[in-house]
Amino acid sequence: MAFEFHLPDIGEGVVEGEIVSWKVKEGDIIKLDQPIVEIMTDKATVEIPSPRAGRVAKINYAAGQICPVGKVLIVIDEAGGNGKVDVHAAPAGVDAPQLMIAAQMPAPTGAVKPAPRGSGAIEVIDATPRTGGRVLATPATRRIARQLGVDLGNVAPTGKRGRVTTEDVRGAASGTIAHGPAPVLDEPATRTAVAGRAPITIARGGEEERVPLRGLRKKIAENMQRASQTIAQFTYVEEIDMTELVAVRERAKNRAAERGVKLTYLPFIVKAVVSGLKKWPALNAALDESTQEIVRKKYYHVGIAAQGPQGLSVSVLRDADRRSIFELAKEIERLGEAVRTGTATRDELTGSTFTISSLGKLGGVMATPIVNFPEVGIVGVHKIEERPAVRNGQIVARWLMNLSISLDHRLVDGWDGAMFLQDVKSLLEDPTTMFMEMV
Repeated sequence: MAFEFHLPDIGEGVVEGEIVSWKVKEGDIIKLDQPIVEIMTDKATVEIPSPRAGRVAKINYAAGQICPVGKVLIVIDEAGGNGKVDVHAAPAGVDAPQLMIAAQMPAPTGAVKPAPRGSGAIEVIDATPRTGGRVLATPATRRIARQLGVDLGNVAPTGKRGRVTTEDVRGAASGTIAHGPAPVLDEPATRTAVAGRAPITIARGGEEERVPLRGLRKKIAENMQRASQTIAQFTYVEEIDMTELVAVRERAKNRAAERGVKLTYLPFIVKAVVSGLKKWPALNAALDESTQEIVRKKYYHVGIAAQGPQGLSVSVLRDADRRSIFELAKEIERLGEAVRTGTATRDELTGSTFTISSLGKLGGVMATPIVNFPEVGIVGVHKIEERPAVRNGQIVARWLMNLSISLDHRLVDGWDGAMFLQDVKSLLEDPTTMFMEMV
């Protein structure tokens, strides 16, 4: 008997998944719960096990292709295996196999834990027929288009797979984005082209290697492109004299080690940043584009952007304002290990309100980090090194570090951003005042 396995609902708001890799091929004999495919969504990369034992009769989506939730992912011939059927498995067409999905590696916005059946709303993509093809847009986007009198068929999309976004509609209505025919759904150009131009083709010029842009790397590319197209970003840089903090950390290292904590400079930076966010709430915010409201958040979930084995990931220190330096250090170490091993959960990789990007000892002199959209600010932490500095007319050796901050100029003025970083600077340069600021 042929069993059709439909791609299940693997997270709130997830409507499709990209096939990263198949662990089986057509004709293979598979066991119940055997891992069969790795799929990446906007929320996570997940490894899906087989809901049946049998023979792989047909694979409907190849690696690199997009499978919508609810579509038949794979067909399993149960008679081709051991003939046994799992009595707990869901019947064909039901997406109950959520319970067998396990997060395997980090993603830009987080790994996923399966949602209980029936929980969460799924974003419905309405593909209304148009001349020459179909236009992808959510109901909310279509509603705004109707309100603004914009023909979606003449809006150049910037969303994933050629989806027309709310920003596209507003831009078309205001004249800031040129109108143009929307690409046809499922044409290759819809997945690679930037709005307003055809996709670039790179001609072969000698010996080379071509690696498919898929999985986590593709998600990072999409997120970075969206941020750069949406945010009016600017960067401000300050030099920080870390000499006093270097001494404080050195004295505290043994106390931290007694508690099983590896004490770095990052917990101190987190504390200083949170203090600055409380004073400058415009930086701990986001823009709700659907309601045109600036959302200033009263909670402080600090994202830590760092390189993992599969690429860039942002782990989240929840309620960073309520944690001590040692507690922050321990949580940073725990989250870092989860990212490295691919065991971080969706909650641990989503929901940040402001991000700190740090490459540790490889921090370089200065960089302009890209804002972690839809946040409005990100701080770049650079290497601490002993350099000459002038103090009281004398050249002395000091431990110096640069901090850069990138901000969304739509919501944050240059003055606010500069004053925020000045406050962070003053706390790091005089750790005594930092401890006084702690709640």
